Amino acid sequence: MARRRRAGAMGTSIFPCLFAILLTRCSPAGCAGGGDSASHSTASTTDKPILLDNIPDAEAFISGAEVAVIGFFQDAQSPGAEQFRRAAGQVAEVPFGLSSSAAVLSHYGAAENTVVLFRTVDNDRRDLDMSSGEVDAKKLIRFVRMNELRLVTEYNPVTAVGVMQSSLILNLLLITDKMSPKHPERIRKFRAAAELYKGKILFILLDSNLQSNERVLLYFQLKKSHLPALAIFHTPDDEHEVVAVDDISIERVQDFCNSFLQRMSKKEDKSEEKPPNEEL
Repeated sequence: MARRRRAGAMGTSIFPCLFAILLTRCSPAGCAGGGDSASHSTASTTDKPILLDNIPDAEAFISGAEVAVIGFFQDAQSPGAEQFRRAAGQVAEVPFGLSSSAAVLSHYGAAENTVVLFRTVDNDRRDLDMSSGEVDAKKLIRFVRMNELRLVTEYNPVTAVGVMQSSLILNLLLITDKMSPKHPERIRKFRAAAELYKGKILFILLDSNLQSNERVLLYFQLKKSHLPALAIFHTPDDEHEVVAVDDISIERVQDFCNSFLQRMSKKEDKSEEKPPNEEL
């Protein structure tokens, strides 16, 4: 089964619709503790946060993880820095670094008493001002959970915020049952395919086993008997395509993505070829 829809077919953009669906079940603030991504690195909290005294160390720290958080504090013993340390100890899978180096702050254009989350999937960052003293460890953890995006991000009320704010305008959903015995192999292949499109397409996992996602299946006109399925879409104009697949393979994902990319490229070329309207 393959299904293609043109822009405006439902009169609304996909992500705001999915976001609204999720918010009817749980708010980002209320669900912040359960925001697990589809793939996480493992980092020990024993030596967190890591002190970053120079630019090369900071660059290596950021490039070595899908998601990295750095606290820029002039005074490493300030109340804000203490809250930062508490948060670091509670988020095992995200590396936290701390820097008081003026050179490092200047290199990243970071203000003092600011926490910055760096993510490699879309080469983007999110900044959180800690100078007011109103941000504690709990709020800082929520900030991280709401903005962490990985090669494969599981869509839920927490990650929905980061997904909607991503600079990537092409998104690929794997809609599947995480309880299936085939899930570990499916997600392994899906993640391998995501490596090939880093910085181009945001790969998202949506668990069909969750009741909160049933309306998402309806949105894509999918039944559970159609799953697993892939849905790719271009967020600016809601152009998208859905296909049910017998199983996931790297080649199948590549073919699906490349076909859509080629179609979008041809559409853009035709748009550029149209002569401008003449004013009467």
